Amino acid sequence: MKILKASFIFTILFNTAFAQINTDKAQSAVPIEMLFPQGKPKALILSFDDGRVADRKLVKLMNDYGLVGTFHLNSNKLGTKDYLTKEEIKTLFKGHEVSSHTANHPNLPSLSKIDVIYEVLEDRKELERLTQKPVRGMSYPFGNTNNLVIESITGLGIEYARTVGDTYNFILPADMLRWQPSIHLFGKTNYIPNDTANDRKELSSFYQLTRDFLQTKELALYYVWGHSWEYEGPGNKWAEVEKYFKLVANNPAIHYTTQIDLVDYINAFHELKFSVEKNIVYNPAAITVFFKKNGKEYNVPSGATIYLTNE
Repeated sequence: MKILKASFIFTILFNTAFAQINTDKAQSAVPIEMLFPQGKPKALILSFDDGRVADRKLVKLMNDYGLVGTFHLNSNKLGTKDYLTKEEIKTLFKGHEVSSHTANHPNLPSLSKIDVIYEVLEDRKELERLTQKPVRGMSYPFGNTNNLVIESITGLGIEYARTVGDTYNFILPADMLRWQPSIHLFGKTNYIPNDTANDRKELSSFYQLTRDFLQTKELALYYVWGHSWEYEGPGNKWAEVEKYFKLVANNPAIHYTTQIDLVDYINAFHELKFSVEKNIVYNPAAITVFFKKNGKEYNVPSGATIYLTNE
């Protein structure tokens, strides 16, 4: 009887200890989930290429609706027919991001390595002179890139580069130098001349993806890109642009961001320093970072160390 009693007590103690070990393992396996600034679950990037004069109207509309954009410019085309002047760049894009689109808009994969380097560095240099700010990102002309292009721009101060390979989803970039957007503004409307049926289909698909973004409960980055010159000419395209801006503006769940600001934020999240048990975290970055653990939201100010619960 005493042997059975001792065995029973040992079993209870062993199971309790084993359960505690499993609990500790479960706690250490709980993922740290990034949130966007202010703890928001969604972010919106609006990105436009070329620097045409229609950017003036586009920027005004964005400012009216409290939206921010990233504008990729070709510095050697500024001041030529249908392009913005160099003198207006700093004022026009105040509050927005100016980014590189290369100096002359060539097809980069067709160039030698030295010419790729020239196109990017010369564009950066001139845009930085005009804006008095570092230019740290770019979009590829025609959306085209390859391994040689990426090898060439590595080390040139370019921290992200956007393609035009739409993903039709809201995931974060797997590779910031091969950054794929969610969708072209209004999808592939007007890609086929005089095909109104296709235009209606593409426009409907675009708005469905936008509604999916507005309704999702998951972490979501909606990256929409285009060109302001697309909204000129026949039709009421500017009214459609304003309709879209009105739809996505002033949403408390959305973080409206330039591309480089989001790059800085994602990097800051990945630089958080966690203890082995994930109950202590230090933020060495210059910005506050927000995340979730076990469904509970936390924010870590710049330079701060905080303690997390295991609840």
